[in-house]
Amino acid sequence: MSAPTASTAGAKAHARAQEGAITDSMPVVPASRWPQPPSGVAPDAMTWAETVPGGRYATKVLARGTRLRLRDVTGSACAHLLLWRADAPWERLNVADTVKVPWQAYLGEGHPLLSDQGRVLATVVADDSGHHDALCGTTTLAGNAAKYGSGQLHSQSPAGRELFTVAAAKHGLTPADVAPSVSFFHGVVVESDGNLTSKGSAGLDKCVDLVLHLPCIVAIANTAHPVDPAPEFDTGPLEVLAWRAHADLADLIDRADDADPEYRRAVANSEDAVLAAS
Repeated sequence: MSAPTASTAGAKAHARAQEGAITDSMPVVPASRWPQPPSGVAPDAMTWAETVPGGRYATKVLARGTRLRLRDVTGSACAHLLLWRADAPWERLNVADTVKVPWQAYLGEGHPLLSDQGRVLATVVADDSGHHDALCGTTTLAGNAAKYGSGQLHSQSPAGRELFTVAAAKHGLTPADVAPSVSFFHGVVVESDGNLTSKGSAGLDKCVDLVLHLPCIVAIANTAHPVDPAPEFDTGPLEVLAWRAHADLADLIDRADDADPEYRRAVANSEDAVLAAS
């Protein structure tokens, strides 16, 4: 008996029968079809819904006032994140300032992700993981090849730099635009002697939420952390959800007057850019 896809007509019928199916490693389009929106979020407010397998990447342009939620499904994801300002992509996440300006090396609730122009691109507004890193950046081809045997894009252990380069290219950006990234769900601590030590994951089903102050190109590489002590590449799936949340941004702006002066000025810089362009 021949397979149902042995003919062009059969293959066409089989392919069309898959319409509407949702798997554990795909974007859902439109995002309003995501089967379980976050509590209190209307389906039509959803703008991004995707499950990113280990060793893969995702990218999307998100509007100002978007809330982005990353969820570590199995406790073994590592979400390396890069941001570029969508309307001025030469302005991008600056990890050095993100650590230096708030006087805090460890990411957590309330931490701003700052651009190289002193503006807040996004603020961490919720976090039940606490295992993150803004010091090590992502993995490289050479590093993964030495540790896992391979680091190419389509290998079983792709490096974050390789994934980011392709994600950036989809927005007209070059490898020179791929700056150091921050990482969520794999913690790193600085020891008293200056060594960086992995503290791994906080476990499964942990989430981090960010609210965007400016429209951003978002790129996420879900791949191993550079100081992950595991000898095998075992990065698990990452759930990515985003929805319109202008009230959350308005609340952040309103509360900035009572925040630290560094955060207050960075928010003012972002609002000044928005006002000037509106």
